[in-house]
Formats: sequence, structure tokens, C-alpha cells
Amino acid sequence: MPLLITFLAVVALLTLIVFLKWHPFIALVLVAIGAGLGLGMTAEATISSVTSGVGGTLGDLALILGLGAALGGVIAETGAAQVITDKLLGRHRGSSVVWGLCLVGFLIGIPLFYSVAFVMMAPIIFATAKKTGLPLAMVAVASVASLSVTHGFLPPHPAPVLIAGTFGADLGKTLLYGLILAVPSVVIAGPLFAQTLRGMPQTTGAAVLDEAETPTHLPSFTSSVLCALLPVLLLAGIAVLRSVSDLAGVVPWLLLVGDATVALLLGVIVAMVVLGRQTGQSVGNLMGRVGTQLAPMAAVLLIIAGGGAFKQVLVDSGTSTYIVTTLEGFNAHPLIIAWLIAAALRITLGSATVAAITAAGIVLPLASGGTVAPELLVLAVGAGSLTCSHVNDTGFWLFKEYFGLTVTQTLRSWTVMETVVSVIGLLGCLGLSLVV
Repeated sequence: MPLLITFLAVVALLTLIVFLKWHPFIALVLVAIGAGLGLGMTAEATISSVTSGVGGTLGDLALILGLGAALGGVIAETGAAQVITDKLLGRHRGSSVVWGLCLVGFLIGIPLFYSVAFVMMAPIIFATAKKTGLPLAMVAVASVASLSVTHGFLPPHPAPVLIAGTFGADLGKTLLYGLILAVPSVVIAGPLFAQTLRGMPQTTGAAVLDEAETPTHLPSFTSSVLCALLPVLLLAGIAVLRSVSDLAGVVPWLLLVGDATVALLLGVIVAMVVLGRQTGQSVGNLMGRVGTQLAPMAAVLLIIAGGGAFKQVLVDSGTSTYIVTTLEGFNAHPLIIAWLIAAALRITLGSATVAAITAAGIVLPLASGGTVAPELLVLAVGAGSLTCSHVNDTGFWLFKEYFGLTVTQTLRSWTVMETVVSVIGLLGCLGLSLVV
């Protein structure tokens, strides 16, 4: 029964948004309430679940997306995005440019949490789509595939680290095996799959970063890159320092700089000062544009919050537990069981991180059985947690709204890309299990 109600809720949501043209935020909240009541929750419990889902989802994400939008606006309006894009593309034209963006996304994605890396890549994605004329969805998929792979497979991202700790897996081996799996996953789900999106209609995206007027004086390439990647460099640098010394006892304030929100805030201010000076624009003038840059993010955040409400109802109603319990008795290879449980949680919960961490506790007996390397179980769970992202995943709505896509286009691009990454990850784990 929970499976049927969940299926009907997803169908109702797609019908409201795709066919009846309802706003996703209103549709998500309505379906979340209906699903809660249909799954046997009381009215009070349903509303409480919806409210906690909205609050829990927004949390730090509101600050990260807001500051990311501001930084992206500065990078675009000072011409820094154009400078970076021109340098990266060189004389390349057409679809070949997506390979360079894929590499940039991979390098940025290794040290950064997904949402932070996403907003770092956004202005470059917009600028590249404008310069090449390629569909924004195609460019975005080629870039974002790298971020999904690093988020699901590689330490120091939260899920792989926590799962490795649960299974007693060696982090060094997990990283090594993860990198082996990452290469084919990124290549196939990124640049290669992106080619199939060449015919998708062009979109402008929610941030509309490509409408900014190019200033008369462009900043230098070095300044453009450093300002765009300053939050990345700060977070990566602090992470390295943390691994070799006790920052709290030596330089306590560095812990503050190592926070994603603070790093982005510093990035916005430094970018305004440095790039503004090189392009002849005052900090006050650039600050005056922040409100315009933040406005589109309000709708994005509300839709993401609606997705979080739907997800929380499925969690609090016990639907995810029901599905996982059903799968526990499935007789198959341990890696396939681990992948299936993580995938079931991902489909019902939405959050990849939550799905991975929850699945780790469930499949722990497989790790202690000694029939398969615990490092491969870590990667199998991580791969399963990425599969089939759909309407209850905040990442689905972030991708859709940021790049101005319809639900159908997002399913065709984002959902398929995530599923390809997941399946390649599982196949890679099974292959590695033959030799390790």
C-alpha cells in the first residue's frame, strides 16, 4: 500500500506540473500533504512533517545559494566569466568544449560540497552556453556530472567518509577505487551523454547571468580565476591544514574561514573589490545589483523547500523503511543488494546523502561478512544513492530552476545523467570485486 500511494503521489505531482501547468512549489506542498494523509499520518503530523521538511531543507542551503548567486552575478557582470570562458575554450567550438568544462567541474567538485560547487560552476556554464550557442542543459549536464560523481564516490565528501567509517573501510583505498570508477562515470554521464541533448531547446536559466552588459575594461584572467575559485581555495586549504594540525588550538579563526558560508561571503567581497577595481566599477555599484541577482533565487529556494517537504513526509510516514525492509530479503550479490537498498532510499527520500548514510546502517552486516571488500561496499552504496533523482529530490529542482528547464527536460537530462552515473558505478564495483 505505501508503494502504491507513493507512486500515485508522484503521478499526481507530474500531472499538476507538466499537464495542468501548476507552479511546482504549490504542487509540491499540496501533494506532500495529500501523501501524508494517504499514508496514514494525522493532519497534525502531516503539517509538522511538511514544516520540518521545509526548514531542514533550506537551512544552510539558503545562505549558500544566495551568496553563490551574488558571486556568480559579480563574476558575470564584471566580464570575468567571459574572460575565463574565452581562455578555456580558446579556438574550440561546438561540443568539444564540454570536455574542458567536465574537467573543471571534477577539480572543483573534489574539495567542495555539491551545492557550493554547483554555484561556483554556474556562471561559467551560462557564459559557455552563450558563447557556443549549445543548449544550456547540454553544457550543464557535462559540467554537473563531475560534481555528482565526486559527491557520491569520493572522500572527503560526507557520505563516502561516513559510510567508510561505518563499514571500517580504508579511506585511502576508497579514494583510489573511487577515482577508478569516477573516470568512466564522468566521461559517459558527462560529455558523452550530453551529446544526446544537442537538440534540446535553448533556455535562459533562472539566474539570467548572460544578460549582463560586458564592461569596457575586462579583468585579467588570473584575477578572474582567483576570484571565481577563492571559496574553493579557502575550503580546500583549510581542509588540508585541518588534516595536519589542530586549528582550534593554533589559529581558531581559520575554522571560521573554512566554513562554506563564510568562504562564499569572503569570495563575494573580494570579487567586488578586485574585479570592480579592474573594470572601473565601484563596490557600491556592484552591491546595488545584488538585489537583482538574488530575486530569481527566491523562487528556486521555495521550490527546493517544497521538494524537501515531500521528502520528509515519505520519511516520517515510514514509507522508506517499508521499501528497504522488503529488499533486505533479496537474494543476490552483496554489492547489488547494497546498491538496491541505497537506490530505494534515494527514490523515496530524495536526498543522496541521507539515502547513503541510512543505507550504510542497513547493509552493515554485509560488510562484516567478509565476502566483499568494504571499500567496494562504500562505493556501491554511494552509487545507489545517486540513482533516479526525481521530483522529491531538491537537487532535481535546483537543476531545473537554475537552468530554466521544464520538468520533462529535467527528467530527460538530470535524472538520466544521475542514473547513468549510478549504474556505471555499480558495474565498476562488480568489475573491481573480481580483482580486489
